Amino acid sequence: MRQAMTRNPTRVAPPRLALVLSAATVMVAANLYGAVVARADDGPSVPPGTEASASAPVEVDPNDPDLKLPEGATLTEPKVLDIKAIVEDKSGDERREDTNADVTFALQAEVLFGKDSAKLGAAAKARIAVIAGEIKTQNASKVRVFGFTDNLGSSAHGDVLSRQRANAVQAVLGQELSDANITYEVRGYGEQFPIADNSTEAGRKKNRRVEITFPRTAN
Repeated sequence: MRQAMTRNPTRVAPPRLALVLSAATVMVAANLYGAVVARADDGPSVPPGTEASASAPVEVDPNDPDLKLPEGATLTEPKVLDIKAIVEDKSGDERREDTNADVTFALQAEVLFGKDSAKLGAAAKARIAVIAGEIKTQNASKVRVFGFTDNLGSSAHGDVLSRQRANAVQAVLGQELSDANITYEVRGYGEQFPIADNSTEAGRKKNRRVEITFPRTAN
């Protein structure tokens, strides 16, 4: 575990800013069947769930008599909200989020890696293999693997460690899927985009995670 350091509580990254830690645009992950290419976009990206994915709303006629609005009333601009289903195991080690557009799996770092490590064990690889099976089911052609840490230790160390862990998870996905047509976006965000309170260990544990996101293409 990295040593705790006093951090500026007001230091919050803008939700649309993303950190690209490497100028390299191509990473080759060797696997049993050949090479699987992981390409990182040159432009910035954002973690899954921070961008709008709802379809455009249907057109509504405010003058339709069937709406039966009170006299003098008018309709506000129509909106369509994403429907998000979240399933988390009892231990909180793994969470699945489904929207109308994407599927996201979030795995806590403790179930994948040792302390301050980016090395995966056999049990961790088995968990990732299950997610690879879901990617096959959805016939996804793009997979995003994002790593995150808590706010303990230096920000720079968290950036590097989160990227290393994302790389390790992507390498296993590449081996399991063995599909050169899949594009991988792999990034490390360090302490950015926390999903829980970093002032408690329970919250920090949730923030130390790797998220795997891919489009929903199957019903």
